[in-house]
Amino acid sequence: GKEITLLMQTLNTLSTPEEKLAALCKKYAELLEEHRNSQKQMKILQKKQTQLVQEKDHLQSEHSKAILARSKLESLCRELQRHNRTLKASEEGVQRAREEEEKRKEVTSHFQVTLNDIQLQMEQHNEKNAKLRQENMELAERLKKLIEQYELREEHIDKVFKHKDLQQQLVDAKLQQAQEMLKEAEERHQREKDFLLKEAVESQRMCELMKQQETHLKQQLALYTEKFEEFQNTLSKSSEVFTTFKQEMEKMTKKIKKLEKETTMYRSRWESSNKALLEMAEEKTLRDKELEGLQVKIQRLEKLCRALQTERNDLNKKVQD
Repeated sequence: GKEITLLMQTLNTLSTPEEKLAALCKKYAELLEEHRNSQKQMKILQKKQTQLVQEKDHLQSEHSKAILARSKLESLCRELQRHNRTLKASEEGVQRAREEEEKRKEVTSHFQVTLNDIQLQMEQHNEKNAKLRQENMELAERLKKLIEQYELREEHIDKVFKHKDLQQQLVDAKLQQAQEMLKEAEERHQREKDFLLKEAVESQRMCELMKQQETHLKQQLALYTEKFEEFQNTLSKSSEVFTTFKQEMEKMTKKIKKLEKETTMYRSRWESSNKALLEMAEEKTLRDKELEGLQVKIQRLEKLCRALQTERNDLNKKVQD
């Protein structure tokens, strides 16, 4: 992609292989830092996920408490209805007692004393009935207030559930973004690995070429030594020819030493690049293992989210019922 072309352009601007290798190491360090940042973001998202799960459990416990309170209120309503029925029955008894009292007044005045006692009891009973009516009205008002509070709490719980759903969607989106960033970093790492492999192959080829040149120069040196031994007798006669040939021999030895230094330098570069390639392969395996672990964790998180979603849907259905 574009990053590879930019990297190639920057490497082409550099002249020596050491600068190219340093630029590659710097780029690799930047990619490693980006990978660590993505891992940190993944840990932060996992912490938020656990916090959301804990908050959801807390809300579920509060919802169960509200359901228990509602059942208690319903039982209190049933008791209040039974109490009202008993009050109605007592009022009917009072009416019958009044009718009997009128009949007794018409029949005889012998039981006037007992009738007065009965009237006194009836008045007391009426007072008690009035008190019970007042208590029933107060209980009805309290029940009405409790029902209103329960309805407000239900609305608040629904709003909280909606808010948690939005937070869950945000966490899912962040997890997907982190997965995409991790995939992109892996692709970049693979591209850079291929590029380093090409560089290593090229350096190995140059090393082999230098070895061939070294062997060729050694053959030439052996040939010159043979010629030197053949013409040693004739060269001893003319000192000028001997000095010139000696100078040529010194030049050839200097050239051979220079070539040997270059071969050792290329050999050390090839070994260092090979070592760096092995280290990158080891780190690639470690990254693959970390990626597998992250994928397993993401799958577990997705399963947990689906389970929580189904549980939330079941709870919503129960609350609606």
